[in-house]
Amino acid sequence: MSVASLLIAFGAVAAAGLLLYPSIAAWFSQYEQSQRIDGYSSQIRDLGADTLRDQLTAARAYNAAMTAGGAQIAANERLPLADAPDQGDAYATQLRGDAEGLMARLRIPAIDVDLPIYHGTSDPVLAHGVGHLEGTALPVGGASTHSVLTAHRGLATAELFTHLDRVEEGDTFTVEVFGEVVSYRVIETQVVEPEQTESLVPRLGEDLMTLVTCTPLGVNTHRILVTGERIIPTPIDDLADAGKRPEIPTFPWWAVISGGVLVVTAGYVWLSGRPVAPRSPRTPSTRHADSAPSDTPGFATRPGDT
Repeated sequence: MSVASLLIAFGAVAAAGLLLYPSIAAWFSQYEQSQRIDGYSSQIRDLGADTLRDQLTAARAYNAAMTAGGAQIAANERLPLADAPDQGDAYATQLRGDAEGLMARLRIPAIDVDLPIYHGTSDPVLAHGVGHLEGTALPVGGASTHSVLTAHRGLATAELFTHLDRVEEGDTFTVEVFGEVVSYRVIETQVVEPEQTESLVPRLGEDLMTLVTCTPLGVNTHRILVTGERIIPTPIDDLADAGKRPEIPTFPWWAVISGGVLVVTAGYVWLSGRPVAPRSPRTPSTRHADSAPSDTPGFATRPGDT
């Protein structure tokens, strides 16, 4: 097999892998997120009204007791850092929908986002969904509160907040939290330096929520801030959609088919590049023996001849 054929075959297989990986990995990520949201919704439905009310009451009391109101985003870091002192176990026990710390569900219709919200902004959390920035208000709404939610952008394995830059003023997003729906209308979108955190500070009497991610893609030197103001009363459509099962995206069969074609092509190139084994030439004596008749006249064996 020639080196050229080997390189072509290897390149085709590598191209198939590069083609398949992002689409299929993103699909599995969305499927996993959908399953977690579905499980969370089922658990919430199983809780009694008294339990849900107690959880929301405790969360609002937690927000009221917070001593710090702003948040800080460190320069050249993907994770925001809260100004408020660590709340420790008190934070971890608030709005705990499952053992993994899932607390709520975020929907952004303008960019088809439907993601689970978890406690904190650690790397494991942000690998699977949206993180709530500890030190900012829990996402249950309320006057003079400002919740901050953050997620990655531009991951090969998941979309998350990849398209947050497409959200515009006037768009809406909702959070479903322990049986309650809080809706927000975007009033401001901005790209800021990491040190510019003034817009994350609570404003007296206002009910705000900001979505945060990094930009530019792969560089992460700036932050996209999308700030929404609470819509009261909650839109009827948002209430009607609460608790609905998340849509599972269609499996990217086109990627599998395209990758399969590349692999088959690579196999063909590899086989066509293999040398064909030469046929063994016949010796003259072999050719003479093959051409002689089986019964040669004049050489019949007589009885007694040996």
